[in-house]
Amino acid sequence: MSGVKDTFDILTDEITLIRREIEQLQRSSLNKDEAKALNQQLVQGVASMAQTGQAVYEAISERMDLRLEKLAMETILAATDAARKAIEKSHAETSSAALDYAKAAGEARREAWRHFGGFWVWLASVCAGGAVLGLLAAFLIMGRGDAREFGQYPGVYCTTAGGQVVTNPEGRRFCAIWIDRPSQSGG
Repeated sequence: MSGVKDTFDILTDEITLIRREIEQLQRSSLNKDEAKALNQQLVQGVASMAQTGQAVYEAISERMDLRLEKLAMETILAATDAARKAIEKSHAETSSAALDYAKAAGEARREAWRHFGGFWVWLASVCAGGAVLGLLAAFLIMGRGDAREFGQYPGVYCTTAGGQVVTNPEGRRFCAIWIDRPSQSGG
């Protein structure tokens, strides 16, 4: 150990010195000058103890701050490591479960293909879907074709469309389609 005394040791030495001086004072009586000298030493000892106490407090406080910073850093590193390991484990479990589900889905698809007739069922469903789409397209086109024909030949299609051929005062004829049919009176 080095020859430098710790502040605590200095404080202990000062207290021991004061104790000895107090014991010496109890054994002998002091004159005024000795009392002043002793008082001066006591004041200096108390001042020294106050400075030493503050230095000890500051040293302990500084060491505690360093320890707290180190503890915080170690805590952050440990938490980061634990989170990384948890994420890696979760990712591995998720990947494994996804592979298991993909295998099960493939097996279910193959089994359904075998159970429901395979190619022939697929072919029949495609043909039925095509027929339904064809009929739907025919109905949509038919309505447009009739309207086009009516526009080109209104005289021919007027009565079959529910209209009536009417002649205006100038002698021109047109097809009138009643939205609200007039009531027919039997007269």
